[in-house]
Parts: sequence; C-alpha cells; structure tokens
Amino acid sequence: MASLIARTPFEGLLPLSHGTVEATEVVLRSVTSVAPFSGQADAVSKALEKAVGCGLPPVGTFVEANGARVVWSGLDQWFVMGEDAVTIPGAALTDQGDAWAGVEIAGADARAVLARFVPLDLRPSVFEVGHAARTMLAHMSCLLMRTAEHRYVALVFRSMAASAAHDIERAMRRVAARADL
Repeated sequence: MASLIARTPFEGLLPLSHGTVEATEVVLRSVTSVAPFSGQADAVSKALEKAVGCGLPPVGTFVEANGARVVWSGLDQWFVMGEDAVTIPGAALTDQGDAWAGVEIAGADARAVLARFVPLDLRPSVFEVGHAARTMLAHMSCLLMRTAEHRYVALVFRSMAASAAHDIERAMRRVAARADL
C-alpha cells in the first residue's frame, strides 16, 4: 500500500539567499475565496469584520487583524487567509488552501529582484505597503502583496512552485552579481 507524505509546495526548493535578498516559503494554513452575492458586499464586509477582525479592503489592497489577512484578489473577490476557514453568509465561499503556494521575497534588493519579472511599477510611492495586485511573476499568474518596506509576498498556483523558485533564484543571482560589479 502506498504511503502518502504531506509536503508544502516549496519543500526542498526554499529557502534561498543571494546577495541582500532571501526567499522563504509562506505556509498557507487556510485560504478562502469570498465572492459577495449581488448587493451583499457591505453585509459580507461586516460579517467578516465580526469573524476575523477586518472587513473587505478596497480594490488593490489588503488588511490584517488577529492573525488573518484579507486581500483583494480580483473583481468582486477577496481571499481570507489565516488559521481557520471562514463561514460568511451572503457570499460564495471556496476553499483555496491547496491551490496556492506562498513565497516571501525580502531584503534590500527585493524590489530589484521582482522588477526583473513582475510587470508593475514597484516604486514605493506607487506600490505601497498594504497594496496587492493580480499580475504575472515571469510567465505565471500571481497575487503580489507588499507587506513591509523591503518585503513582498507572492502567491502562485501550487503547480508552479518549482518554476517560481527557479525564476526567483535566477533573478536573485543576477541582482547579486550586478551589485558585485
């Protein structure tokens, strides 16, 4: 009989460190997609605030409270990430926990690393702390969040974890090599 072993998406691929940048896995305990039914966004936001301590943030942002993060993830859709799944009336809820892989890219040159394969203006005055965007990470769809001054979290599809780790490491090596010139 086969013996299955639980593994995280980036197991054996991360952590990575080159130059001033580190890439580490963000283990996603629970990710629930919340899509309010027509006309229910305000009620869903209030119910979510009761459940996790923060409501639905504006488009392109995320909020955190009590160990939970609520992030805008697309048109009329938010992800609630935390320890426990949420149950909110007035919205379509979908468990997304096994679909995504999270990587934190942090360090003084984190923005330079991301600039090599993320087609966004990542300048601090444009993509501020607390901002989120659906974008591309090289050839992969991703949800990118800026969590601190030199810290970003990218969510990619679980099936793309190895590709993401490869592309991130390649960019990290190139930025570090350029700094050594």
